[in-house]
Amino acid sequence: MTGVATLAGPSRAEHAPHPYIGGRAAVLRALASWRSGRPDAARVVLLTGSPGSGRSHLLTGFLMLCDPEFRGRIALADLDPSTVPPDLPAPAVPGAAGLTAAQLTWLIAEHYGLGAGTTDGVYAELAARPGPFTVVVPDVDRAGPVRTAHEPDRVVREALRPLAAVEQVRLLADVPKHAAAELAAELNAQLPPGAVQVIDLDEPQWADPQGTARQAEALLAQSGAARPELAAAVARRAGGSPLVVELAVAGLAAAASGTVGEAALPTSVDEALDSHAYRQGADPQTLRHLLAPLALAEGDGMPVDLWARLVGVVAGQDMSAAIAAAPALIGPFVQSRQEYGAGDTPTRTLVQLAHPAVADAVRGGLRSVRAVQSQVAMALLEAVPGQDWGQADPYVRDHIAGHTLEAGLLPQLLTDPGLFVHAAPTGLRAAVEAVPPEQLGEPARTYLRTVPLLTRTRAGARARAALLESAFVEDGLMDYAAAVHRLGIPLPWQTLWNIRLSGISDVRLAGLVQRDAPPVPVAALTVPAETPGARPLGAASGDAGDALLVYDLTHATAVPGAGPEHLVPHSEADRALSPLFLSRAKDQVRIWSREHNSVVASLPSGEPFTGADLSPDGFLLVATEHGARALRVRALDA
Repeated sequence: MTGVATLAGPSRAEHAPHPYIGGRAAVLRALASWRSGRPDAARVVLLTGSPGSGRSHLLTGFLMLCDPEFRGRIALADLDPSTVPPDLPAPAVPGAAGLTAAQLTWLIAEHYGLGAGTTDGVYAELAARPGPFTVVVPDVDRAGPVRTAHEPDRVVREALRPLAAVEQVRLLADVPKHAAAELAAELNAQLPPGAVQVIDLDEPQWADPQGTARQAEALLAQSGAARPELAAAVARRAGGSPLVVELAVAGLAAAASGTVGEAALPTSVDEALDSHAYRQGADPQTLRHLLAPLALAEGDGMPVDLWARLVGVVAGQDMSAAIAAAPALIGPFVQSRQEYGAGDTPTRTLVQLAHPAVADAVRGGLRSVRAVQSQVAMALLEAVPGQDWGQADPYVRDHIAGHTLEAGLLPQLLTDPGLFVHAAPTGLRAAVEAVPPEQLGEPARTYLRTVPLLTRTRAGARARAALLESAFVEDGLMDYAAAVHRLGIPLPWQTLWNIRLSGISDVRLAGLVQRDAPPVPVAALTVPAETPGARPLGAASGDAGDALLVYDLTHATAVPGAGPEHLVPHSEADRALSPLFLSRAKDQVRIWSREHNSVVASLPSGEPFTGADLSPDGFLLVATEHGARALRVRALDA
């Protein structure tokens, strides 16, 4: 393993620094050694450090050297040869930012063309294939669609741990400090000595004071204040933190010209916030009030008008004057971007903090994160027009679950079918799964049972409404199913009933003969002979173990003693004249418009269908191993 001793040598100063990183030679040597795959090199490298230590920037620069296209743009001959990895095919780089552990696993499976059907199967299949597989996983600390759902820990536990255990995998991962220590301890107990290396950028052996000074000098030059002595002072005070250097220089650039003593330069993100506020002639608490909504935010940006509204909520006072003067005060700490609509037309501006460490510093100064987040959550709820989630701002709709989770209020929100239908399912699922199960009510449990179908099929709001309506009926929550119908979304069906019954092997829709009346629509289920109330079919069915169970289609009541002789099947001629027809796959039933030859309704299932039938008048009957469901198809147009 490389260490401080490798820095010695008279020729080191003659080499140019990495053009993007500007230094970090010791770390680059260690990473180049890992990339070489030499027998004495670590197979698993965990890159870590405190927030703002430059892990992401460093990893990006190293990957430039690993990518054949980028290598061609860098003067490799000018670099220290020991910092340049060998010219090999580019590694797989499944970024963890915003992804769940399962999503990251499927991304790896997709890259390597794996056919496993479960996440555990992905790593088992990878282990059965010849390697090597070189995988770089950046931004584990930013994993997950919900900031407070602890997804980085799950990524380490459910993705990085099994990935590192595959002998053919050479893994480099950028992980939070606590997770790196825990994972390294586990892997060191399982893998051969020297297989795992932790590179902690906070440790002295990886320090790069010259690189930090070069960063400060370059940033000062960009701001038109190139002063080597000031750059050196900024770097010394920053203690090797690239983020503190960046914030310090940005603050100096935004301040009025004048002499700045070294003691006035920041040594931390907290000090960078305070010193910048003082130079702007503002109260540091005002700056923190302005940044607080963004420190509590979810996703990739908050609409600027919503941010302005929440500033006053968090501060508990009128902040209009501070908001008007905000650009100069918050500038070094905030990034903005435009969101575009059709025709590349800008629709709105989103703002977010420049780095998660800034959010950590601001949250650390709040009297109570939970209490402030409660205020934010209530303000977001009030921003929903008429409590119609279909009309809510996308940020409010998709991220209120994250805010209420941190406020401890999410279980109270999980009784609204409109939120289930309209919110992006990946984020809402992550938030709901973070709630202790005993705090979840029946509607939330139904949502968790159904949401894998919503994400698997990438269902839009109409399809989500239809699947949730059916799931509520399946779980006996008829009021919630009715509430879905009241959302104003034209559903493709109405679910009539569901029965829980094991062993259904086939279903048919038919008419039950009446003595003095037309046949009554019924559902005929083929079930095991021992099923209570079923009539054995005997040899007539071709299987002496089969029985027939008949239910009234309208009321889902059993019809005792009904047998095949009492049923009138729908004729093939009638079916051929129906405007709809059915196709069935293992876990998907589709209803087609005969006129347009297009799908008008699609019913996926989390388990295989054992039977499905569609009557000429639009009743759908489906069954799995665990029950049967009847639906009235409404969609007759494509």
